[in-house]
Amino acid sequence: MKKLVLASANQHKLQEIQSILKDFEFELVTMKAAGYGEDDIVESGVTFEENSMIKAQAVHNRLRVAALADDSGLEVDCLEGAPGVYSARYAGEPKSDKKNNEKLLNAMKDIQSEDRTARFVTVLTLVFENGDALVARGTVEGKIGFEEKGSNGFGYDPLFIVPELGKTFAELTESEKNALSHRGNALKVMREEIKRYYERTGC
Repeated sequence: MKKLVLASANQHKLQEIQSILKDFEFELVTMKAAGYGEDDIVESGVTFEENSMIKAQAVHNRLRVAALADDSGLEVDCLEGAPGVYSARYAGEPKSDKKNNEKLLNAMKDIQSEDRTARFVTVLTLVFENGDALVARGTVEGKIGFEEKGSNGFGYDPLFIVPELGKTFAELTESEKNALSHRGNALKVMREEIKRYYERTGC
């Protein structure tokens, strides 16, 4: 089984990715578990694609293993796409889901329901041991609620409503969320990219 190092210490992401990539013979571990160290990776990109590549390359270059990184965020239309690539630290350092959600609700306090459209975005980058890279993007459309609902998930999940279900991401089960989430959609694209890569290279 090949080791695949996730450029994150987030156990929620690890579990979500494991459940969708389980058909491939990857042993998925966090960068900390793989011995990357305590150094933070500076996400200096201005797009999800740039930050995802920066993180995957940093882990690959240091550990010389296959590395998978995602850069995800929330784009709110009435806020001109904010918080975007700054989603994790929207309310500043140290990063806090609670403070981020409070800041978002405050920024949208005068916005009516029909204008609260938003989307989650995930860009995944997989860098193989030989340096080859695959990139996949996934999105999901929704709306921002007026209060937090649900206890599952993390980040902005308690505020992000899936209109067709009438529930927030934090009110969905793991399987429900994987079926339609931005990360789930990006992982499905990545699954197909990996299959094509293996067929093309004979790996």
